[in-house]
Amino acid sequence: MAYELGEHGVQLLCFQWRASLNLQQVLVEDLFVNSEKRVDFDEIKIWDKNAIFGDEREMEMKKAIVVGGSIAGLSCAHALIAAGWTPVVIEKSAAPPDGSPTGAGLCLDPQALRLLNLWIKDSNLLHSSTLPLSIDLNQVTDSEKKISWDLAKDENFGFRAAHWADLHKIIYKALPANIILWGHQFISFEVSDDKAAVKVKARAFETGDMVEIVGDLLVAADGCLSSIRRHFFPDFKLRYSGYSAWRGVLDCSGQEHAEIISNLRKAYPEFGQCLYFDLADRTHCVLYELKNKRINWIWYINMPEPELKGSSVTMKVNDEMIENMHEEAEKVWVPELARVMRETKDPFINVIYDSNPLPQLFWDNVVLVGDAAHPTTPHGVRSTNMSILDAGILGHCLGKWGSKNIDSALREFQAIRLPVVSEQVLHARQMGRMKQGLVSFNPKEATLEECLLLLQRSMPYFEGVPFPI
Repeated sequence: MAYELGEHGVQLLCFQWRASLNLQQVLVEDLFVNSEKRVDFDEIKIWDKNAIFGDEREMEMKKAIVVGGSIAGLSCAHALIAAGWTPVVIEKSAAPPDGSPTGAGLCLDPQALRLLNLWIKDSNLLHSSTLPLSIDLNQVTDSEKKISWDLAKDENFGFRAAHWADLHKIIYKALPANIILWGHQFISFEVSDDKAAVKVKARAFETGDMVEIVGDLLVAADGCLSSIRRHFFPDFKLRYSGYSAWRGVLDCSGQEHAEIISNLRKAYPEFGQCLYFDLADRTHCVLYELKNKRINWIWYINMPEPELKGSSVTMKVNDEMIENMHEEAEKVWVPELARVMRETKDPFINVIYDSNPLPQLFWDNVVLVGDAAHPTTPHGVRSTNMSILDAGILGHCLGKWGSKNIDSALREFQAIRLPVVSEQVLHARQMGRMKQGLVSFNPKEATLEECLLLLQRSMPYFEGVPFPI
């Protein structure tokens, strides 16, 4: 069976795969695949191909399969629709995130924000769900004396802070219905002999049924552990950075936490409008506010590479690990920050990886985007921004070149994005190594030139990446 990407949603088809990609098609009438409906396979009708697609132009409808329903994949769906394509997104999660936010904070740059506003249409929605970060500030803390001083400050930063779950919900809700296959695990793909189409196999978690989807383009938005990337680079390995990060979000919207956020503002006077990087001896912490009085914090700690289980870079933690973290925080950070960490429910550890730049981003009609294309450390706040910009530029190139010139579109996409993301990944790596004391840099004795390298403005293409419009 297969999901054919029709103009009104995802229509279930049975077909016989042939080398020429001539398909004997069986359409399930008026049924759409989503998380709320079951398909009755007993009542189907055989349709003539011309009756389904109409004239020859309709038969050439551009179809794209996106693997991954995180922010990168959903952004690609928006960009593809804007370019005149019909996308379907394969996502292993059973349903979109519910009202209980998961994940943590992220920072959006002005260029990514402009793209999001084009797709979402309601700019007030994005604006009201984020907070402005007008300042990028790096400071150093003396852990013994519990005092801090500024190293470098940019008062024209111009980013906005968002919670991952809030942003994902906004992007998802702005998409048409019936284009996401929730609860489906990507299994494999196959490019046709004439390179004109790609067939993807996925398994439904609930039933175990295997489904096949046919499209003109496969977009791999399946994250830093991408299985599609592994097909082209079977020996590829992520580079462990040398450190991992404790992360958490403390909700201070209730009265019981009013004192915490008040005291934090005394210790960090720019908090509420600032992206803080607080450096100590061979470690550093990131701190900024999210909408609805939530405090987002990240603490990077040098350690041997942990042993991960499953397909995630998030490591499970236990009560003993959390208590050890709390005790260490009291030694390293000012009391106000240590208390934020202690009061945070369910902190977790992200193991920090990146990779050397890939030599290419596409093969035939398969293209990598987001963390699948350029795994990066988070010190340049680029991961989400690069994903959104990948999507926007991919959509533009596909729209510009049209359905008969997919190869030209992907070549232009690669020519625009590969140099940019390669520089940004390597620069983020160097920023992290400086802030973690993995290179010869002492923040207490740093020169002005060294301090300026800590700022986000030192990132290549900080003022905006090349965009073909």
